[in-house]
This record gives sequence, structure tokens and C-alpha cells, in this order.
Amino acid sequence: MSTDANVPVATLYQRILESMPEALILSDLEGTIKIWNAGAASLFGYASDEALGRSLNLIIPDHLRKAHWDGFHQAIMRGSTAHGKRSAITRSLHKGGQQLYVDMSFAVVSDSDGKIIGALAVARDATERYVEERNLRRQLAEMKSMRHD
Repeated sequence: MSTDANVPVATLYQRILESMPEALILSDLEGTIKIWNAGAASLFGYASDEALGRSLNLIIPDHLRKAHWDGFHQAIMRGSTAHGKRSAITRSLHKGGQQLYVDMSFAVVSDSDGKIIGALAVARDATERYVEERNLRRQLAEMKSMRHD
């Protein structure tokens, strides 16, 4: 990647990371948060100093933790996620306790030698869209039900 000679590439990457509106979260192999950008702080309500060094459980609802960790460990062992390059809407938690729906994509991250070092998630709020789509599906089902009565 070429850049202005006055801006080191590492600095440019840091600026991009902090400028992106999506949440970007990097965890190590144990699920400890190592990178938490401004988008993550905005989406989940935790400032970086509150999230860094903590478990991903911070944003995972209790009833989804087993499934999350099963999938997390399988992805680390396999070297890739089950979702591939697709994103998925999943539930998450905000610092204030409210449940969020987030459109999230995942990746397994390797170092320059190919050794897996952690997992990356990029997320954006999908709560409004999810609720609207759920309501539309419900209304459609009601309309179909009324036609068959």
C-alpha cells in the first residue's frame, strides 16, 4: 500500500481503524479483547479502556455464550469461520443492558508465519432493520392466515 511519504502506513491503518463507523474487535485465542475501535465503543457502549483486556462475554448474551464459544473454538481449530465471508445477524449486549441485533462478520487472524493468533469481528447495528423485517414477516403471515380462513 502506498501512502503519502509523511504518513507511515501503521499510522494510516490506525486512522482508518478509528475512523470506520463499524465496530472492529480483535480478540486473542482465549477470547480476550485486544483491539476495540471507536465504532465498537459507539455500538456497544464500552469505552476502549473498559473493553480492552476483557472477555468477549462482555457483549455476548448469557444464553448464547455456549454456542459462541463452541463456534469460536471450532473456527480457531479449523482456521476459518463457518460463515465464510458472509455476515450474519446475531444478538449482542449493550453496556446499558439492552439487547442489540448486530450484522457481524468474522475472520480468523494469522501472523506473518501463518500461525493463528486470534479472531476478528466487524459489526454494525442491525436492530432497527431486524425489528422492521420481523414485523413485516409477522404482518405477511397474518395476511396469509386471513386469506385461508
